[in-house]
Order: sequence, then structure tokens, then C-alpha cells
Amino acid sequence: MTVYLTRKCEFSASHHYFNPAFSEEENRRTFGKCANLNGHGHNYTLEVTVKGEVDATTGFVVDLKELKEIMNREVVDAMDHRYLNHEVAEFKEQIPTTENIAIAIWKRLEGKLRVARLHRVRLFEMHDLWVDFYGEA
Repeated sequence: MTVYLTRKCEFSASHHYFNPAFSEEENRRTFGKCANLNGHGHNYTLEVTVKGEVDATTGFVVDLKELKEIMNREVVDAMDHRYLNHEVAEFKEQIPTTENIAIAIWKRLEGKLRVARLHRVRLFEMHDLWVDFYGEA
């Protein structure tokens, strides 16, 4: 039987929305105050859900220490207290929307677990705004 397990972590980062193909006015109209080149920040909450069979000898779906270490290395260490547009490679050419950040996190985590499989990345930008990504192409 498949079991789903979710681990949560938090990180803080700043960003701004800006499409270089748009004029400054078009960026302001499209992205509003988020187009401010000085940026703004969020305290993100990340939930990573993995799925797998329960190991008969350990009772685990995944080694929780391993999952935490991977999440810290691939996400928290890379994104916490960073200006995403300038300091995180994925966002040098891509707008760091919550949607794009969730996809980037999926790509950073995918294939890193030894046993369980990545099922969902849920990223909260605020308590009333979040994105779920299930790895669909």
C-alpha cells in the first residue's frame, strides 16, 4: 500500500516580477507593485510530499533525516535570505513567481531520494496563497 508523507520547512526570500520583453509601463500594468525593481520579500512555507511503500524493517516510507537534509541543501541553503532574481540561477532568466519557484524546487528535489518518490511540492507565499505542483510536464 502506498503511503504519503509530508515534511515542512520555511525560508525567506525577496524577488520582483519583471519581463524584459515588456515595456516598463507594461510591467507595471501586468505585475503592479511586484514590478518594483527594488523587490519585496516573503516568508515562504514549503511542504514536500513523498510517496512509497512502508519498509517492513523500519516502518518508514523515507528516512526523515535524509529528506530534511535534501530539502535544506537543495532549497533552504540555496534560497533562504536570497534575492531570487539575482542569486538563484533558475531566476536569472525566469520570473520568480510562486508557480515558477515551486517548479524549480521540484526540479531540485526530483531524483534525490533513494527510496520514496516525490509526489507534491506545495509552496505557500502567504497564508492564503499557495501553489501545488505534481511534476507534470
